[in-house]
Amino acid sequence: MQKRVGNVRWWMAILLGVGVVINYLDRVNLSVTTVSLQKEFHLSDAQIGYVLSSFLISYAVLQLPVGAWLDRFGVKWLIRIGSIIWTIATFLTAVVSGFGLILLCRLLLGIGEAPAFPGSSKATGYWFPVKERGLATSAFDAAAKFSSVIGAPLIAFVVTAYGWRAAFYVTALISLVYGIIFWLLYRDPSDSRQLSAEEAGYIKEGGAQEEKIVPAAGGWATFWYLFKQKKVWGLALGFAAYNYSFYLFLTWLPGYLQKTLHMSVLTSGWYTVIPWFIATLTDIFIGGVLVDRLIAQGHDNTRVRRTVVTIGMLLGLAVIGAAFTTDATVATIWISIALGGLAFAAPVAWSIPSLIAPKGTVGSVGSIMNLLGNLAGIAAPIVAGYILQATKSFAANFLVAGAILILGIISFLFLLGRIEQIPEPENLVEKVNVATGADDRSRVG
Repeated sequence: MQKRVGNVRWWMAILLGVGVVINYLDRVNLSVTTVSLQKEFHLSDAQIGYVLSSFLISYAVLQLPVGAWLDRFGVKWLIRIGSIIWTIATFLTAVVSGFGLILLCRLLLGIGEAPAFPGSSKATGYWFPVKERGLATSAFDAAAKFSSVIGAPLIAFVVTAYGWRAAFYVTALISLVYGIIFWLLYRDPSDSRQLSAEEAGYIKEGGAQEEKIVPAAGGWATFWYLFKQKKVWGLALGFAAYNYSFYLFLTWLPGYLQKTLHMSVLTSGWYTVIPWFIATLTDIFIGGVLVDRLIAQGHDNTRVRRTVVTIGMLLGLAVIGAAFTTDATVATIWISIALGGLAFAAPVAWSIPSLIAPKGTVGSVGSIMNLLGNLAGIAAPIVAGYILQATKSFAANFLVAGAILILGIISFLFLLGRIEQIPEPENLVEKVNVATGADDRSRVG
C-alpha cells in the first residue's frame, strides 16, 4: 500500500466523470434556453419553475428503486440502460412543442439519469481504496460543476446562432456518443481484463467495497433498516440543504443574470462560467486532493471530512451577499464564493455512503441521500419561480438558500456523528453473482 500500482481505476473514474458531464449538459441546456422557451410558449415564471424542476420529480421518485437495483444488478447495466433513455429524452425535447410535452420529456430525462450519481458512488467504492476515495469521488462530482463551465457558453452560442431547439439536438448527439463508449468500456474490477493482479490487490487491500454482495433481506427490508439509522438521516438532510442551493444556481443562474442584471443570452453564458469554473477547481483540489492528503497523513477521517463539509457550507452562506447588489461583478464574486465552498463539500458528502453503508448497501444509502437531496432540488426552482413572480427580485431566494444551508450544517455536525460503517443486522447480506442473478447463499458478516 506504499505505492500506487497501475492506473485502470483512474480511467474508470474519468469515464464516470465524463458521464456526469453529459448528464449535466442535458440539464444546463434547459437553464440556458429558459428565456427563449418563455417567450415562444408564453410561460409564466411559475411555469418555468415547474419545467426546471420536472426532471427532478422522476429522478427523485426513482432513487430508492435505483439504489436497490444497483445493489442487486450492479452499475454496468443500470447506467447502460439509463444512457439510452436520457439520449431519447433529450432528442424529443428538441422536436416537441408546448408546456406539457416539454414537461413530459424532462420527466423521461429524470428516469434515464436516475442511476448516474448513486451508480458512480457505488462504482467508486468498488474501484478505489479508502485513501483515494476523496479524489476519485471528486472526479465525478466536479464533473457536475465543470459541465456548466463548458455547457453554458456552448449552449448559449448554439442558441444565439441556431435557436433553442439546436441546443437539444447537440446535447442529444453527445449523449449518444457517450452511451456507446460506456457500453464498450465500463466493467467492474472483477470483470476487467485490463486490471492487473497488482492493482486489484492494491484496491482490495486499501478497503474497497466488496463486489457481488447484495442485501439478502430484500430491498424494502434493507431500506427500513437504513431509515432507522441516525447517520443516514444526518447525511441525507445535510446533502438536501446543499442540493437546494446547488439547484437554485444550476436552474436559475442564467435566468437571474438575464432578468435581474439584464444580460443577453450569450453574455449570461460567459458570466455563468466564472462561478462554475471556481467550483470545479475547489471540488477537485480541496474536496478531493486535500481531503485525501490529510487522511493519508494520519489525520482523523471523521474530523477531516466533517470540517471540510462544514467550512464549505459556511462559505455557501456567501449567497446572501448576492441578495444585496445589482452589480454584475459583485454578484458574481458572492456567487463564486458560495459555489466554491459548496463544491468542495459535495465530494466529501458523496464519499460517505461507501464509508458508512453496511455491506452490500452502498447503492441504497446513496439513493436515500440522493432522494432527499433531489426533493430539495425539486423545491428550489419552483420556490424560486414563485418568489420571483411575487417579488420581482432574486434577493429573497438567496436569503432562503442561506437559511436552509444553516440547517444542513447542523445535520452534518450533530446527526451524522463519526464516519464509520453502520453494522448490518444478522443475515442482512449475501454473496450474489450480479451479472447473472444467481446466488451462492454464503452469508457474510
